[in-house]
Order: sequence, then C-alpha cells, then structure tokens
Amino acid sequence: MSVFTAAADQSVCAPLPVLGRDVTVPLVTGGEVTYAALDYAASAPALQRVWDDVAAYAPYYGSVHRGAGYLSQLSTDLFENARRTVAEFLDCRDGDQLVFTRSTTDSLNLLARAIPADCQVFVFETEHHASLLPWQDARVTYLNAPRTPRQAVETLERALADRDPHGPALVCVTGASNVTGELWPVRELAAAAHAHGARIVLDAAQLAPHHPVSVRDLDVDWVAFSGHKLYAPFGSGVLAGRADWLQAAEPYLAGGGASRKVTRREDGGVDVEWHETAARHEAGSPNVIGAYAIASACKTLTEAGWDGLVARERHLIEKVRTGLADVPEVRILSLFGDDAPRVGVISFVVEGWNSSHFAAALSAEYGIGVRDGLFCAHPLVRTLLGSDPQTQGECGAPEAAPGEKSLNAIRVSFGAGTPDEHVDRFVRAVRELVTDGARWKYRTEDGRCVPAV
Repeated sequence: MSVFTAAADQSVCAPLPVLGRDVTVPLVTGGEVTYAALDYAASAPALQRVWDDVAAYAPYYGSVHRGAGYLSQLSTDLFENARRTVAEFLDCRDGDQLVFTRSTTDSLNLLARAIPADCQVFVFETEHHASLLPWQDARVTYLNAPRTPRQAVETLERALADRDPHGPALVCVTGASNVTGELWPVRELAAAAHAHGARIVLDAAQLAPHHPVSVRDLDVDWVAFSGHKLYAPFGSGVLAGRADWLQAAEPYLAGGGASRKVTRREDGGVDVEWHETAARHEAGSPNVIGAYAIASACKTLTEAGWDGLVARERHLIEKVRTGLADVPEVRILSLFGDDAPRVGVISFVVEGWNSSHFAAALSAEYGIGVRDGLFCAHPLVRTLLGSDPQTQGECGAPEAAPGEKSLNAIRVSFGAGTPDEHVDRFVRAVRELVTDGARWKYRTEDGRCVPAV
C-alpha cells in the first residue's frame, strides 16, 4: 500500500507555535489548567505565523481583480500568489485548476455539481459525510468497509469491473480516516480507477495537515481539503485538479467574478459568457484572507520540514497508543489493524462508560478537549462498534445518561502544535478515570453530558 513515511533517522522536531497554547481553563474541581487541545481532527489551532501574516496584511485589505487602486492591486496579487503557493504545495500538474472554496465539504459539493450527468460515483461507506453525501444526484455505488488496504483496492476493482464501461465514473476516497487516522492506499486506488477508465478525487482533509500531498505522485484527478484543519482560520478550502469537467460545468454560483461578459438580448433576456478559469466557480467577492491564510500555512509546514513533523507525530501516536494499551477497559477502533500507518487521530471506547460522560469528565476535571460522537462518519463508526451501520444517530452526543451504554466513541487527535505534556496528561487522565471514576457528578442537557451544578 502507499505509505507516507519520514526518514528513519529524522529527529523529532519541536511543536510549532499555535494560537491558544497558553490559554487556561477552569476545572470543576477548582483552579485552572492550561487547555490541552486534542481535537485537531475537527479544527486545528491556527499557526502563530499564519495569524501574524494575516494581521500584517489586514491594513492593506482591498477588493480584488477589478479595482484600480493600489490596495486592490496588492490584494489581487496576494490572492493569485496564494493560489500559486497552494498549487505548489499540492504539486499540481500543468493545466490543473485550483479553486478556493469554503471547506472540504464545499469543494466536494462543487465537484458533484460539475460531474457529467451520466457519471457513476463509487464511494466507500467509511467516508466522512463531506465525501459520502454530495453525490445524491448521481448514480452512486456505496462500497462496504474494507478490513485491509489490499481489500480496499480489490473491492474497488470489482465494483469498477461491473460498471458500464462507456460512461464516465468517479471514485471518491479519503487519504486518512477522520475516525481511525489510518492511511488509505491512495496511489493504488488511483491506479485501479484509471485502469477502469474512472477518475478519482482525494479527500485530503485529514491527510494534508499531517503528510505531504502530491497530486502528481498520487496520480489523483482532484484533491480537496480545508484550511481549518491545516492550521488556518475557518472559512477557506481548496479544490484542485483537472480543469475539463470544471470548465464544462455551469458555475457553482452565478454572479460577478464568474461571468466574463453579460449582454441583453433583443427578446429581453440575458446572455452570459462564463470564465473558463478558476474564477468560473469563485463568484462574488472571494475570501482573500482565507486564501492567504491557507498559503501561509502551506509555507510554514513546508519550511518546517515534513520529515521532522511526521517523526514528531509518530512519537505522539506511540505515546497515546502505548498508554491506552495499558488500560484493559479501552478498545481502540481500527479497520486495518494495529500496524497500519496512521496520522494523529485515534478513536476508542471505554468499557462501562458512556462516551459523552467520559469526554465531559476529561474536559471538566482535566482541561482536555476531545470529541465524542459519530464524527460525521455514521456508517463507519457503527461498523467499527459492531452495530448496524444503518442505525440512525447524531454527530453530537447520545441521549444516554452518564453510565449508560452509548453507540458513540471518543476521539483524541493532535498534530504539529501538540506538546508532549498534552498527550501525557490525556493518558494519565484516562487511567485515573477508569481506575477511580469521575470526581464530579454529571447530567444530560440537550443531548450532551455536562457537569451538574
């Protein structure tokens, strides 16, 4: 399978400076503690350099593309340079287009609007809802969760072999699971897709913040990711890849910027000539600061050096997995097994604990922020928990009260800004909660477990 590795002799680098690293939070048991942000898979804290770059640009903020003033021209150059920086970060091919969007979800919905009308889409049930749900207007084949990387490739090959070979097809796959953190065999899946005349889009939301992503090397047709997982502020995302389907599709949004020429007809109607560049799908005033922030994050990660960043994350993963393995009541969720390469995303359940109760205790009594629920990947989590993958559930906490069984899990996730102390405190807290129980009473409020007042 495709494995993203760091050099074996690469020393572990120091954590990168991020916003919020010195924030303190109150504990229900009294006092305060430095907040341990261990929910990177949902949103990673912004890199300090990204924030500094955005702050330095803010006084020069101006409209883009059509303004004659100095600040407008400066902002235009900054926006387009950001596009080039991100394309370089992704190692895009000549002729690829890079569209700035709001998020991974927005990017994949854009692509779903751009696929040919008779396109057949193949997607594993293991995907995040951002990858699982946008294709509802297409003919969709949902593939069962594989239990090995090789099985993933074989499952896709069989499904593609049975499709109509004359129509267009698209495969959508994650690079790293937002539930288990396991790396998927992207290069091999891309080869299988292309061998059967299909295209492939990579959901890199969880991969890009942890490993280098090369569109060229992985041979994917498109890649999508979000700024808020790549240590940039909310509200920015990217879709990059082949231009033909994007150029042929109606604009994702109709309006200024997407239109090149608009004229009235004699019958009173309007004729529109749309751009064929990325502007075709970037109607309206673009999120210049968001694009600049993503580009700054790309530069920061590249300059920090991927070998050191990956080596540091492996060090943290080993700490967490070893610590949890020493607690018999903890079961780590996995598709591909303990030896599978992964990023810093680990989900687990604790025997005898409601997941929401456990997460609430980590927060209220230890100042540790994790996530509990189904992680917007309901079929996958249900499969991993051994329940019916069709069982309904919510992304948030269950209605079960503290101590009652729930069908949700707990997720701890970390990255380039995580210090050792945060994961050490997390492991210690898990052991203490399992051994001694919570020190506070909790109740269910609006579906969430919260400390009782």
